[in-house]
This record gives sequence, structure tokens and C-alpha cells, in this order.
Amino acid sequence: MPDLDGKTALVTGGGKGIGRAISQALAGMGARVVVNYRSDRSAAEETAASLPDATAHQADVSDPAQVEAMVKAIGRVDVLVNNAGAVRDKLLIQMSPADWEDLIRTDLSSAFATTKAAIMSGMMRARWGRIVNITSIVGMMGNAGQSNYAAAKAGLIGFTKSIAREYGSRNITCNAVAPGYVRTDLTTKSMTDVMVGEMLKLTPISREGTADEVAATVAFLCSQRAGYITGQVIAVDGGLSL
Repeated sequence: MPDLDGKTALVTGGGKGIGRAISQALAGMGARVVVNYRSDRSAAEETAASLPDATAHQADVSDPAQVEAMVKAIGRVDVLVNNAGAVRDKLLIQMSPADWEDLIRTDLSSAFATTKAAIMSGMMRARWGRIVNITSIVGMMGNAGQSNYAAAKAGLIGFTKSIAREYGSRNITCNAVAPGYVRTDLTTKSMTDVMVGEMLKLTPISREGTADEVAATVAFLCSQRAGYITGQVIAVDGGLSL
């Protein structure tokens, strides 16, 4: 029997890039995947259509009211992957309050809304759940020009550890995965080829990561085999954060 047979998995920002790979991996484990998207409907619907028993659902996860409505429509969330995110890279002195606040709301506050809704939707009652938050090695190391992004991703790590402590007794695990450089629409918009080259020089494995490699780690943490792992941050970065 597949590891997540009969379980419902919600992947925020699940239509493309790392989110798409995660959606595919969880579907391969037998989960009924809900591919959440904010604006790119075509990508989300294409991903959902390629998977068995998957659906696409629009909601801005930075808006608690939209999250509540989405989870109510889904019914129950057994597996939650908080993958939705954005970047607004600028040096601090060039960063506006909106650049800061919008990024924090999208990359951090969204996890508060989705995690609360998922736990209340049935995880506590079922005494089983898997939550994985996609953070970044930038949240562990910091990075010039990304103080808002680093703050949000570091906050996500603290949030992960707190939720793990709060709900471990209910057999709900909460972990974080911190990718290094993976070529996606998001990273290509924020990094030049020169920046990528410099990063790869510092990466012991000397290459880019792939979305599938990140997804494989997420899938393991969502599996029955990972039931004794919680509150952890796993860097999938080729050794960059060493």
C-alpha cells in the first residue's frame, strides 16, 4: 500500500518549480494532492491534471480568510507543505516598508494561516499529521540584499520548531527543508549567472540542486517512516551551508 494512501496533501504554490515536484512526489505516494496557487492558474491546473486524483485550488495563502475557505472546501488536510513564497531583493536602504511587509506576509505569515487551519481541520482529531515548511539556507546564513527574505525564512525555522513542540504529542510532525540553489522561475528572477557561479564555487558538490532532490526529502518527511523526526531543518544544498 502506498505510504500516503487515503491522505489529503495540500501543497501551497504547488503548480510549478519545487512545488510541482513536491506535488508529483506526494501523488506518487498515494496522496490526493491539492495544488494551491495564487495567480498562475494554468500551471496549477496542468500539474493537477498530470496527477491521479489531484485538484487545483486558488487562494492567496497570505490572507487567513482565503486559507480558511480553502481548507473548509478541501475538508481535511493530512499533509501540509508550505512552499508558497516570493522574493523582493533590495539592499536595506533601498527597501520600502511594502517590500518588507509583503514579503513577510507571503513567506512567513502564510504558514501561520495554513498550519493553523490544517491542524484544526482534522490533524488533531486524527492524531496524525505531517507538516513540512520550505525555508532556505538564506534563513540560516543570511544574504546581502535579502534581509526581508532571510528574516521570513529564519522566522519559518523558529515557527517549525515551535509547532513541533506544541503538537508532537498528537503525532503531528513539523519539519523544515532548506534548499540551496535550485534553478526555478523564482531564483532566475533574483540571481544573475555571475551570482550563481559564485555560489556554486562555494558548494562542495559543485553543481545546482534539482527540484526533484528537494521533493524527495519532503516526501520522506511526509512518510510513515519519518514518524520520529520532528522540529528538524534539513539543508538540501550540496553542502553550501557548511
